[in-house]
Amino acid sequence: IYAGDDLRAQVLHEAERLEGSVRNTGIHAAGIIIAPRDLTDLIPVAVAKDSDLWVTQIEGSSIESAGVIKMDFLGLKNLSIIKTALRLIKQNYGLEIEIDNIPLEDVATFELFQKGETNAIFQFESAGMQKNLRELKPDVFADLIAMNALYRPGPIAYIPNFIKRKHGDETIVYDLPEMEEYLADTYGITVYQEQVMLLSQKLAGFSKGDADILRKAMGKKAIAILNKMKEQFLKGATAKGHPADKLEKIWKDWEAFAQYAFNKSHSTCYAFVAYQTAYLKTHYPSEYMAAVLNHAGAIDKITFFMEECKRMGIKVLGCDINESHKGFAVNSQGEIRFGFGGLKGMGDAAIDGVIEEREQGGIYKDIFDFIQRINQRVVNKKALESLVYAGAFDCFPEMDRGQYFAVQPGEVVNNLERIVKFGNVVQASQQNALGSLFGDAAMPAIATPKILPSEKWSLIEKLEHEKDVTGIYISGHPLDNFRFEMQHYGIMPISEFEKMRMEEQPKTGINIRIAGMVIGAGHRQTKKGQDFGTLILEDYSGKTELMFWRDDYVNFKNYIETGLMLSLTGYFKQRFNTGQYEFKIVSITLLESLKTALTKTLEMEMPLKQISHDMVAFLEGNLTKFPGSTGLKFKIVDIDDQAAVNLYTLDKGVSMNDEMIDYLNQHPDIRVHVALVG
Repeated sequence: IYAGDDLRAQVLHEAERLEGSVRNTGIHAAGIIIAPRDLTDLIPVAVAKDSDLWVTQIEGSSIESAGVIKMDFLGLKNLSIIKTALRLIKQNYGLEIEIDNIPLEDVATFELFQKGETNAIFQFESAGMQKNLRELKPDVFADLIAMNALYRPGPIAYIPNFIKRKHGDETIVYDLPEMEEYLADTYGITVYQEQVMLLSQKLAGFSKGDADILRKAMGKKAIAILNKMKEQFLKGATAKGHPADKLEKIWKDWEAFAQYAFNKSHSTCYAFVAYQTAYLKTHYPSEYMAAVLNHAGAIDKITFFMEECKRMGIKVLGCDINESHKGFAVNSQGEIRFGFGGLKGMGDAAIDGVIEEREQGGIYKDIFDFIQRINQRVVNKKALESLVYAGAFDCFPEMDRGQYFAVQPGEVVNNLERIVKFGNVVQASQQNALGSLFGDAAMPAIATPKILPSEKWSLIEKLEHEKDVTGIYISGHPLDNFRFEMQHYGIMPISEFEKMRMEEQPKTGINIRIAGMVIGAGHRQTKKGQDFGTLILEDYSGKTELMFWRDDYVNFKNYIETGLMLSLTGYFKQRFNTGQYEFKIVSITLLESLKTALTKTLEMEMPLKQISHDMVAFLEGNLTKFPGSTGLKFKIVDIDDQAAVNLYTLDKGVSMNDEMIDYLNQHPDIRVHVALVG
């Protein structure tokens, strides 16, 4: 027992020695020390392990007492985006924009903020921020500064008041009339540390040094210092004749403000960068979005911003041997081209070789012109295959992508290999001619290979190869043929489904329909020999993995196959005697059968001016060609006379079909609603 007590005492003694000791050291990623004279006169320094940088072990929180200041210089990807956008603008228009000198009263830029169209806009991208912007309708730069500071935990509660006060729906009240000078820009709401600093000087006679101490105390939530300064504030403000009860309220508000205090200088810098990005997005949308795509990094981000481009009406096209550059770039029609740098198998040397030859010798006329001019030691067979898969040669209409890999009768190599061989022969002949006494006259004519027609790749084959080399679908999506179903048949985007799935308590018992393409499927067995299956379903928004056990596997195993387009219906339920939830699948159908099985009524609202003989002829012919049980309902609207009439089919119906969907897609003036069975 005594030995145990001695050991315990020794352990406690060693623990006290260890407590507070530095376990390891690291270099601050952005902390820079600035001194009025040689650093070695003021603080101890050492040389960093991995570089020649000087470092000090004094912590940032206390180093200023040594007579220096610490500044954090942070990198910001958005500055690189702006730089790239400016380079693309100069390349396309010959304009050199001084981004720091753009007007801060640009109406079109503020309209972008007012509409909440701020995807790819620094600090203003979130759905919540976009909602607040639509309600606030900012029209001055100060609104952006304030919104940037308010949209964070704590002050976010004041945003509704801020919006109401801006629009005159709530009275602006100041505790003291003297406060209006510094709170007018934020409609009477304290938003920034600087406002507190200025008010403490005006109301209580604080020196600038005392005001800065107050700012630091608020920023660090230093309650002890704040309590000490309260007495100084009350004493100084009372001496200036301000009522004590108002001062108590003001200080109480400031103490609450200390929980989320934000400095205006910081918010202003962020809002300025945000405004610059919004200005570029407004006036040079293609160049700006190309810059955003170049710096997006992750595939899911690229996909997201490509969808934003579509919303903006900007086409994002695949690689083109005559238009693409290393990264995303903008062509003469304002369309964004995918860059060679995003292709697997295309190294920097191959990319430089393709671009340099194009700049020196002009655009490539066809695949045979390309293969004669390119250095095949740099642009090898792997690179050529990647270019084909990515659609870089689609600008040459003589050949379809599939033809490059077809083998012609009597041949043992595919057409791409024949083309490569042709290029080698031509280049070898040119080299021989250069060494000849007779120059070009000695060069024999070499016939281009004859490429016979062959079976073309299907859309799915093209897209799958495209995705293999780029990581994403560019020229289309396998679900493009089912956009109508995805939009009108109550299908939840998989990204939204996944969010619901991640909730601690998702809503139970409510039927949910998801749909997409099966991009992964597996039939497996547990260690006990029980069969089960896995299925990965992908739509435009994301992907989800589903498991099939016991009866579910027996009932649905035929659908667990890669490449199928499926619609799945199910609901969330709590597992028996657990706090966990699962998605119970009720039914699975092929996506192509959804329109015929679920369409109860097709409702179409159209302007009177849209009615034509061609429309009537099409609808009459479609009803005759595809008879069925789906009813048709028409709402004809006369906008000029503000009148409308409803028409219904009584004895005839239609079976929902692709021709009807194509017609509706080609006539966006017709507003469509699909009433579903059940």
